[in-house]
Amino acid sequence: MAITGDFFDLLGQEISRRRFTAYFSSVGLASTLLPGILWAKVQETDQPINKAVIREAEKMAGLEFTDEEREMMVEDLNEQAEAFETMRSIPLDNSVPPALHFSPILPGMTFSTEKRPMRMSEVAVSEAPGNIEEVAFWPVTRLSPLIRSGQVSSVNLTTMYLNRLKKYGPRLECTITLTEELAMKQARRADEELAKGSYRGPLHGIPWGAKDLLATRGYKTTWGAMPYKDQSIDLDATVVQKLDKAGAVLIGKLTLGALAMGDVWYGGKTKNPWNPEEGSSGSSAGPGAATAAGLVGFSIGTETLGSIVSPSTRNGVTGLRPTYGRVSRYGAMALSWSMDKIGSMCRSVEDCALVFDAIHGPDDLDATLVDLPFNWDAQRDISELRIGYYKSAFEAKRGNNAVWKKNDDASLALLQDMGLNLIPIELPDEIDLRSIRFVLGVEAAAAFDELTRNNRDDLLVRQNKGAWPNTFRKARMIPAVEYIQANRVRTLVMQQMAEVMEQIDVFITPSYGGNNLLLTNLTGHPAVCLPNGFKESGSPTSISFVGQLYGEADMLAVARVYQEATDFHLQHPVLER
Repeated sequence: MAITGDFFDLLGQEISRRRFTAYFSSVGLASTLLPGILWAKVQETDQPINKAVIREAEKMAGLEFTDEEREMMVEDLNEQAEAFETMRSIPLDNSVPPALHFSPILPGMTFSTEKRPMRMSEVAVSEAPGNIEEVAFWPVTRLSPLIRSGQVSSVNLTTMYLNRLKKYGPRLECTITLTEELAMKQARRADEELAKGSYRGPLHGIPWGAKDLLATRGYKTTWGAMPYKDQSIDLDATVVQKLDKAGAVLIGKLTLGALAMGDVWYGGKTKNPWNPEEGSSGSSAGPGAATAAGLVGFSIGTETLGSIVSPSTRNGVTGLRPTYGRVSRYGAMALSWSMDKIGSMCRSVEDCALVFDAIHGPDDLDATLVDLPFNWDAQRDISELRIGYYKSAFEAKRGNNAVWKKNDDASLALLQDMGLNLIPIELPDEIDLRSIRFVLGVEAAAAFDELTRNNRDDLLVRQNKGAWPNTFRKARMIPAVEYIQANRVRTLVMQQMAEVMEQIDVFITPSYGGNNLLLTNLTGHPAVCLPNGFKESGSPTSISFVGQLYGEADMLAVARVYQEATDFHLQHPVLER
């Protein structure tokens, strides 16, 4: 914003800090833009908003009123400022959602409600190795038979993973809190139940890690941010409850970039186990690093705009971002109510399916949830499916990312060599999605309004132009009308995407190809990202599959066929180097 002469004249007038803050927030100007010395001048007296204030606010809104129109607004705006003061006195916890709910379902859309039995792949029971640590990198599909057959106890498996977390967690800076007491209690219960012939399913006795924005009773939930580093929330998130019901063993709260951005948290920067010179990307940084490093059996992450896809790529794990409204967010930190999604980060596609089967579905606590079945069938005949590929994204030049393009092209060629008839598609690009990306920033600013207004955002480690404090402040510049207009444009984008998806059931795309990542997060479509090679630096690359709304089963089936024809997911980093 350009600070004009009229604005400086305004500072010489007698305007109270209270009225000034309330008004400027209402029209999109933030008091935090004022230099500290100048700000001191506006908090000394108690004069109302006047026409000069309105004239400056018009510039931010891209409008121009007449002097008579400004005069007509003055009284109402002062009353509105008082109303804002009243509203702000009402406590609003981060857990309180707005009364408006986003839904990816457009009029006329229908979905199957038939529930069928889950069909897992048949995995031979392997003989337990003499050194239990040799199973650290095994997927759940191999760990589960070990537990069920009694060759390895959950207590021993949990102890092994806890020891690895203690040893490697500090090096990778991927762990915030070990939940050792809870873990051993759950592991003993799992073993006792098995001894009595009671088996809860494929996650029974399997240790897992939670991104530390999921509330866990009895342990801190820090959101990775300094202002909340000692925060405890006296409840278990729905996902935590569902995994407990499935028999899984929670062994640690894992790092996330502060308030779910990037890989820098209040304790440092989470590292990529393949190349510790790099960060592990974010915001699900800890789940990505811990899963790749064999410190947990699987983990839970979240995505608003790439926070599962990006760390899954960097760490070489398989990440599932479900359809919006598939997994309850109750007990999870809110960032963007219309974009937040919870998913699994695992060592194989089928692991993601098994975890998703346990965590999806309604809970009567998250109003955005849709009650639709997930029918996993590891033997699904994918030749029946219409599989597309994002043509221009594969053909695009990658600049310095030649190796990445080579890996993506090889992925496409492999699917074609398998006899699949891939249908070329293009994603909607008539609308510049960057023009409505601010929807996320506005919702995030509302979620952390108190942090900005009390200047506690200064406690966050990252304070650069792209960090949350600046994003929250910028969001206060956006008029409510423009936020609503952006969501109307979003509806147009959803309609355009629906037309594309009428041609296909699943499509393959470079993970960061074209406008895929931003588009599908805005429309709520599911995606699974899995390793497809390595860069010269030693870090993995990935390929992504995107499915129909609530079409996770078909999407995962196609991704699994590809993954089973490769060995990238079977490779793991060497941590001792």
